[in-house]
Amino acid sequence: MIERVIQGDCREVLASFESACADLVYLDPPFFTRRDHVQTTRDGSKTYSFADTWESKDSYVSFLRERTCHIHRVLKSSGSVFFHCDRNATHLARLILEDVFGEENFRSEIVWHYRRWANDQNNLVPAHQTILFFSKTEQYKFNTLWCGYSPATNLDQIWQRRVRDHRNKAVYARDEDGNIVSNGSKKGVPLNDVWDIPYLNPKARERTGYPTQKPLLLLEKIIALVTGPGDLVVDPFCGSGTTLVAAKLLGRSCIGIDISAEAVTLTKQRLAEPVRSRSGVYEDGREAYERLDPSAAEALEGLEVLPVQRNKGIDAFLKATVGHGLIPVRVQRPHESVQDAVAAVYAASVKKGCRPMVVIKTHEQQSLLTDWVAPDEVLLVSSLRHSVQEAIETWKNSKTAHVGHPTELEATQVR
Repeated sequence: MIERVIQGDCREVLASFESACADLVYLDPPFFTRRDHVQTTRDGSKTYSFADTWESKDSYVSFLRERTCHIHRVLKSSGSVFFHCDRNATHLARLILEDVFGEENFRSEIVWHYRRWANDQNNLVPAHQTILFFSKTEQYKFNTLWCGYSPATNLDQIWQRRVRDHRNKAVYARDEDGNIVSNGSKKGVPLNDVWDIPYLNPKARERTGYPTQKPLLLLEKIIALVTGPGDLVVDPFCGSGTTLVAAKLLGRSCIGIDISAEAVTLTKQRLAEPVRSRSGVYEDGREAYERLDPSAAEALEGLEVLPVQRNKGIDAFLKATVGHGLIPVRVQRPHESVQDAVAAVYAASVKKGCRPMVVIKTHEQQSLLTDWVAPDEVLLVSSLRHSVQEAIETWKNSKTAHVGHPTELEATQVR
């Protein structure tokens, strides 16, 4: 299989390729951000950078159009192009691709959705990028990928065959004995055009520190969608080499091009030792990280809090703050004493500089430390349920002197 990384301007390099040689071209060109991008590796040993500055919008469009024309020439008639862009240039890229490939060969506008830290801009937080999918002709290679059903899907109904009755209304088919007829095995739901793939975790093994590096999961899905084993995948702006690594792992040939010598060196290093990170969020689902104790969730119901899913001592933070400090909240568990709950939130919060802390009492279980006093930083409050129970017990204790039927006055008051 072919495996090459070439340094140079992809306009000149692609011009040297034979016509109709590639099955897929994926490109992640500059996004017309009009700034320089710089990023340092996690250990601080290397800094990568590239310029995304332009004299004008026309110069950017001209840059893309020249290279898109070469991409069209090198694609096979069964080939496809996936053009990665964001809100800065999606509209420009779409017009260029329609002009070069033809409006009739537009296939999909893929939205790559992810979650990242919020910013302080006076605007909606950007949480997606766009990938424009065009084929060269109507006879393009395409492999249907299947996904699992939504948890809300009624699977037993899907597996039942439907027919039209005398009113042309869809009904379940039944055999001669009146039994419902199966519709056969199901593969799932065909892949749609919104892909929820996590952005690369800062500690991911595959992260290189290169600006704009994309996750292997994203490129593997694209490659699997329109190519087969041995097909040639070309990336004219290969950057950190993610496309080539994904192609190699899937058994495809690959050629990467980049004008940066550092990018070419990095790509060759990654190809020599391909690394794929496991994404628990993607494989297990975001629901797998919802680990808040049910009893804690119940006690927090109705409070203005931000739940914390992955902390042993903190269940939530109050939305209200003291100064610039967060206020952590811990709910006393059924098996815990109040002292245990206080110790848990204190240990998890004191190093974060959180003052004060809140412990919600759910019952009166005490530890053996009879002279124990809660730290000044910890505020003890009772849950609503516990407060109601305490009020009832107080009322009952106050009535212990009354034995037998209520007095005439009490009965009158009740009526």
